[in-house]
Amino acid sequence: MTTSTADPHGARDHARAMAGTRVDAMPILPPAADDAPEGVVWEETIAPGGYASRRIARGTRLRLIDLAGDACASMLLFNAETPTERLNVADTLKVQWNGYLGADRLLLSDMGRVMMTILEDEAGTHDAFCGASNEASNARAYGEGKNYGAHPNARDRFMLGVAKHGLGRKDVHPCITWFKGVRIAEDGTTEPDLGPFVPGRALLLRAEMELIVVLANCPHVLDERPDFTVTPLRATAWRGVPAAEDDAIRTATPEGLRAFLNTEDLYRR
Repeated sequence: MTTSTADPHGARDHARAMAGTRVDAMPILPPAADDAPEGVVWEETIAPGGYASRRIARGTRLRLIDLAGDACASMLLFNAETPTERLNVADTLKVQWNGYLGADRLLLSDMGRVMMTILEDEAGTHDAFCGASNEASNARAYGEGKNYGAHPNARDRFMLGVAKHGLGRKDVHPCITWFKGVRIAEDGTTEPDLGPFVPGRALLLRAEMELIVVLANCPHVLDERPDFTVTPLRATAWRGVPAAEDDAIRTATPEGLRAFLNTEDLYRR
């Protein structure tokens, strides 16, 4: 017998019949997948065109995996306790005297604090220059780019993600995009390296603050392929501790150490 969802009883029966259903892209309550580390607090596969947002504790490890070689993981970060403090991409680059992110680099806030540390990087192709796609850029590329259409854009996905934490349009700041590379040529032009790549490349980050993490998995704004092309992204987070006083990344440069001290000062109060 076919269940009708046109009335409350039919809708209830249909909803209850879905209990236990698993799909490729969804959050998974701990215990997570068999290959996940101990202490998992978040495991989710983010669909093509999808988004996710989560509050994570200081010290948490966050692993992102480009499952099929064509994920595009745009990221926003906020101080979870005072969200007016957020990722500052410009300071992240200039304080470290380097335009390209990879292992042992830091993600800095607009208050000069370390928000996250990049512990491991199997990709080497990331973008801190171009920012997120938007409705207009997707409309030029695919004919339309509305949030609930067939070609959602990263900025509007960010809007949904931040709204879950009481934030709005003014809080969607410049992002970092993982797994899609952009470098700057000698003449100032952008040189994208957008793949597709070998499946399974991973990135491991450590939270040095209490954070709100927002991810959008939409095609890169410079992607010239005529089809809306992006593949699933997996996020896994597990409990850990922040950088110790003798951590090699923490003490590697005077600028980095100053930023870590700024973060540690916040939690001494």
